Amino acid sequence: MSSVSAATASRVAFTRALAVASLVGLIAVGLAWELWLAPLREGGSWWAIKVLPLALPLAGLLKNRMYTYRWVSLLVWLYFTEGVVRATSGESAMSTLMAVLQTVLCISLFVACALHVRIRLRAAGPDAVAADVAAANEAAERAAAPRP
Repeated sequence: MSSVSAATASRVAFTRALAVASLVGLIAVGLAWELWLAPLREGGSWWAIKVLPLALPLAGLLKNRMYTYRWVSLLVWLYFTEGVVRATSGESAMSTLMAVLQTVLCISLFVACALHVRIRLRAAGPDAVAADVAAANEAAERAAAPRP
C-alpha cells in the first residue's frame, strides 16, 4: 500500500467517523432536547419525532455508501435552519444551548460529508469522476423527461 493511499484511507476513515459521530450527536441532542431538557410542552414534546429522518441515513453512513453522504449533506440544512431559528428566538437558556449545539453538529456533519465525498472522488481518479458526472446528468435528464 503506498503512502498516498494510506493517507487517503486515514482521511476517509476520519471523515466517516466525524460524520457518524455528528449524526448520532444530532439524534441524541434532538431526543434529549424535546423529551427532557427543554421540551416545548411540559412532560415532553412530540417534536422528538423530528429525529426519525436522521435515523434513516445512519446505516448508509456505517456502510460507507457515497450516495448517503451526498443526500445527508442536503438533509442536514433543515436541522441547521431549525437550530439557528430556535437559538435566536428567545426561548429558555437550555433551549438556546441545545439549538446552538444542534447548529454546530449540523455544520460538523455537513463538512464531514462534503470532505468525505471529495476525498473519495479524488482517490477514485478522473474516470470515476467522469462516470459520476455522467450518471448524475442521466438522472437529471430522466427526472426532467415528460412522463407518459
